[in-house]
Amino acid sequence: MSASRRCIAALWAGLGMALSLAQPVPGQEADAATVAQEVPVVTTAQAAVATIEARVPVTGSLVGREPVQVHANVAGHKIREVLAEVGDTVKAGDVLAVLDDETLAAQLAQADAEHQRAVAAVSQAQSQIVSAEATMRQAQLALDRTQSLRKSGSAAQAALDDAVATEAAARAATASASDGLGVAQAQLAQADAARHIARLDLDRSRVKAPVDGVVVGRTAEMGTISGTGGDALFTMIARGEIELAADVIETALMQIKQDDPVEVMLAGIVPVEGKVRLVPATVDPVTRLGQARISLASDPRLRIGLFASGWVITDRRQAITVPTTAILADDEGERVQVVRDGVVETRPVKAGIVWQGQREVVEGLEPGEEVIARAGAFFRGGDRVRTRPAQQDGDLAEAAP
Repeated sequence: MSASRRCIAALWAGLGMALSLAQPVPGQEADAATVAQEVPVVTTAQAAVATIEARVPVTGSLVGREPVQVHANVAGHKIREVLAEVGDTVKAGDVLAVLDDETLAAQLAQADAEHQRAVAAVSQAQSQIVSAEATMRQAQLALDRTQSLRKSGSAAQAALDDAVATEAAARAATASASDGLGVAQAQLAQADAARHIARLDLDRSRVKAPVDGVVVGRTAEMGTISGTGGDALFTMIARGEIELAADVIETALMQIKQDDPVEVMLAGIVPVEGKVRLVPATVDPVTRLGQARISLASDPRLRIGLFASGWVITDRRQAITVPTTAILADDEGERVQVVRDGVVETRPVKAGIVWQGQREVVEGLEPGEEVIARAGAFFRGGDRVRTRPAQQDGDLAEAAP
């Protein structure tokens, strides 16, 4: 064989060996596929900034914010008319019921007569004072003349003594007349007060609403006698304001404050907005509950006694959140499993409140970082994983408690 033929044969032999080395061995190809399949797929979610709320649950019943008891202020008179029913909206001064006023009218007429008599007595006393003062002046002049005559020797001592006595008697009569005027004026004041009371009693025979509001209770019945049982004739809610008397567990009392917004749920009624009006000042030692007062937005469907539940929103803020199942907790603290470039990193965090399946992360995580949404406890730092965003299959909703 020539040298050129031997060279060509060597080249073909080298090419064949190279091709044989380049082709994968069937067993090695299978091993590579197995390794790829053994890297687990995990459901992940991104840390995101969202609005979260801190809430305190409350339950209770609807009550009137300011109940008003309406009594008859005069007792012993028959109810002649009832003009208001439960559910009526009334204004201050509206007549709710009318009592029999025949006796009261007679008492007022009698008081008027006594007042007129007292006025006449005062006038008479004043006239007596004028008369007494005139008599005293005459007696004083007579005394002065007698004293002058006595000094000149023209009058006897007996005449002077009589003039002195007459002047003293006139002075005493004037003082008595002044005292009589005081007595008459006192009687007039008493008669005036009695007439005022009689007029008030007659006016009170018409039982009136003391404030604007809604009538929520009535015991008044025609023919019954006012003031005999001690019960109010009517019960009103001032201005018709209804609120929730809400029970709050003692461990949550320190979280709520005045004017915190509240969402209240009532049977058959859409959620009603409210706010904390009064924070509980005491705790029942048996139930361990405090009672807050929640003012409610006006709604004609609200009824006293309805059961209600709701939430006091104690805080609302923007925060970094992850699914609640992404937070792992044990004796060593709280942590998440962050996935970066397909590798798991165990990272300690400080978790906050839970809101709608999301958990606040106060420290340890930045927005946009990817965490294992669930089953993170099965992985350790350094494990390799393949990720699948939770949003693809709604896994976040499934992972939510």
